[in-house]
Amino acid sequence: MLNSVYGTTNVEPYWVADMDFEVATPIRDELLRLAQRAHFAYEFNSQDVLKAIVDWYQRRHDLVLKQENLVQVPGVLTGVAMLIRELTKPGDGVLIQTPVYHQFKKVIGSAGREVLRSPLQVIDGHYRMDFDDLEQQFSSGKVKVMLLCNPHNPVGRVWTQDELAQLLKLARAYQVFIISDEIHSDIIFAGHSFHSMAGFTGENFASLIGSPSKTFGMQSISNGYIYSANQDLLAKTKASLDSMYLGHSNVLSNYATIAAYTQGEIWLDEFLQYLENSINWIQDFLQQELPQVRLYPVEGTYQIWLDFSNTDLPAEQVKQLLVDARMALTPGAWFESGNELMFRMNIASPLAQIQEAFKRLQQKLSA
Repeated sequence: MLNSVYGTTNVEPYWVADMDFEVATPIRDELLRLAQRAHFAYEFNSQDVLKAIVDWYQRRHDLVLKQENLVQVPGVLTGVAMLIRELTKPGDGVLIQTPVYHQFKKVIGSAGREVLRSPLQVIDGHYRMDFDDLEQQFSSGKVKVMLLCNPHNPVGRVWTQDELAQLLKLARAYQVFIISDEIHSDIIFAGHSFHSMAGFTGENFASLIGSPSKTFGMQSISNGYIYSANQDLLAKTKASLDSMYLGHSNVLSNYATIAAYTQGEIWLDEFLQYLENSINWIQDFLQQELPQVRLYPVEGTYQIWLDFSNTDLPAEQVKQLLVDARMALTPGAWFESGNELMFRMNIASPLAQIQEAFKRLQQKLSA
C-alpha cells in the first residue's frame, strides 16, 4: 500500500488511522486468558457486552442508553451500510459533509445510492457546518439520509450541542434520517465535550454507530454497535443481521470489548494526556519553525489536519517533500477533491518519532 501511494516503503506510515501503542493491560490479559483455554466452542455473551457499552456511556459521557436499543454489528462501516440499505432505496440521496472520511463515499455508492455533498465552511480558522446549504439540500427532497461524522474525521471538530440541535431541527422539519458515526467519541481533548445524537430524547430521526476500536486500538479484533430509539428500524436491522447470521461477534471481540469498557478508563485517560502533549508540541513547533504549515484546531480524534497552502508549492511537490521527510500522510484529496494541499496525519505514535519527522520536514522545506 505504501509503495502504491507514495512510491516507496521508506516512509513512516502516519496515514493509517490506528495507534502504535500497546492495548490496555486488561484487554491483553483477557485475550491471553482466552487463548490459554485452548478451546473455542460456541460461546455468545451479547448481553454482557451491551451492558458494558451502556455503563461506559453513562460513566464517560453522562449519557443514559437503553440496552434494548442496542444491536451489535461486525463493524462501524457494516452498520452504516446496513442502515443505508434499510432507510433508502437505490437512487436515493445520502448526504455527507466534506471533507470527510473517504470510505463514506464508497459505502454509499456501492449501495447504489447517490452521494450528495454539503461542504463544511472555514470561518475564522474553524470548520463549521453550513446550515443554509443543509436546509437548501434537505428541502429539495433529494436527501433521505445524512451521514454525520462526530467527531469529524479528518478536520477534528467535535460538534457542539447547539450545532447538533440546529442540525436535528432541520432533519425533523424535512424528515431526513441522521446516521451518526461516533467511533471517535472517546478521543476528546480539554475544553471540549462530546455530545451524542442519542442524547436528544424523543427522537426517531437519529441513530448512532460506535465501537471500541479507535478508543482502545482494537481495529482488528473489535465489533461495532448501532443504537436507535426507532424500534421499527431496530427490528428491521436485527432481522437483516439474523438473516445473514451476523447478529453476534466472536468470543475474542466480546471479551475484549467488555475488558476495554469495564477496565480501560485509566489507560484511556493517560493516552489522552499523551496525545494532548503531542498536539501542544506540534503546535509550538509549527508556529516557531514551520509557520507556512497550518494546523487546524484539534478538538477530537487522533488525526490532525495540516494545510500546506502557504508553502506556495504545488500539491505533488508537497507530497514529494513529505516522502523525502519519510512522512506518509493521507492526501487531502482522498476526503474530497479541492483539498490537494491538505494532509491528514495520525499522531497516535511515540512523540519522539513525531518530533524527528517534523524536524526532517522543516529541513526539507528550508533546503
